[in-house]
Amino acid sequence: MIAAIPSPSANDLNVGPLEFHAYGLIYGVAIIIGTLITIRRWEAQGGSSDLVLEVVLWSVPAGVIGGRIYFDLTSSGEIPPHWWGPFAIWDGGLGSWGAFSVAVLVAVWRLRRAGASVSKALDAAAPAFLVAQGIGRFANYVNQELFGGPSNLPWAVEIDPSHRPPGYEHYSTFQPTNFYESIWDFSFAALLVWLGHHRGIRPPGLFALYVTGYSAFRIFEELLRVDPSHYILGLRLNFFVACLVTVASATWFAWTQGWWGHRDLTPEISPAEPGRPPE
Repeated sequence: MIAAIPSPSANDLNVGPLEFHAYGLIYGVAIIIGTLITIRRWEAQGGSSDLVLEVVLWSVPAGVIGGRIYFDLTSSGEIPPHWWGPFAIWDGGLGSWGAFSVAVLVAVWRLRRAGASVSKALDAAAPAFLVAQGIGRFANYVNQELFGGPSNLPWAVEIDPSHRPPGYEHYSTFQPTNFYESIWDFSFAALLVWLGHHRGIRPPGLFALYVTGYSAFRIFEELLRVDPSHYILGLRLNFFVACLVTVASATWFAWTQGWWGHRDLTPEISPAEPGRPPE
C-alpha cells in the first residue's frame, strides 16, 4: 500500500466546559446547507422561505426520531449497553431509511396543511436531500463507521483497532464507502438540477428520480460494507431494502411521467396556492 486516508484522532471539540461532537456538527451543517438550497429553489417557483423553514423545523426532529428507531430495530447489537442506549444519537446510529421516510411524511403533512403544492415542493427539495446526505456521510467518516471491506487502494481509509468489526481486527485500511456515496450524492444532485432545467419532467418526477438513484447506489454500497448488520440469505438487510425502494421509486417515476395508464396532467396551481390560504 502506497498511501491511505487517515481517520481523525478525535471526533469531538471542546470549547471551555462545552463539548461538541463532530458527528452532530456535520449533520447540523448538512441540514443548514440543504435548507438553503431548498429555499433558493422554492423561491424561484414563487414559494415562501417561511414555509420551508416551518417544514424543516417539523421534519428534522421527526427524521432524527425515525432514523434512531430504524437503527435500534436493525442494528440492535450496536446499541450502547445502558438504559439510555436506544436514545444515544450522540454516539452515532441513525438509519437513513427511517430518517428519510419519517421526515418526508411529516414534511408532506405540513405542506398539505399550508395548502402548498406537495409535488413541486418535493422536486425543489430533491437535490438538497442529496447534498445534505453527501455532507452527512462525513459524519460517519469521523466516527469511523459504515466503511467497506479491507482494501489496499491508495484511497483506502485507515480505521483504528477499536472501530474494526469482528473478524477484521488484523486489517488496518478499508474501502471508504462514505466517500463513494458522497461523490455519488453530489454528482446526482447536479444531474437533477440539470434535468429540472433542460428536460420537461413533471413533478414530482425529480423527487422520484432522487429516491431511485440514491437507493440504486445503496445496492452497490451495501455489497461493500462490512459493519455489523442483520443478514437475510447471506446479504445485508439494507441491500434488500434498497432493491425494493429502487424498483418502487422507478415505477413511481414512470407513472408520474404518464408512461403508462391514466394520469391527470392538469397543471398544478402555484407553490403558494393563493386559493387555499395557510392555516
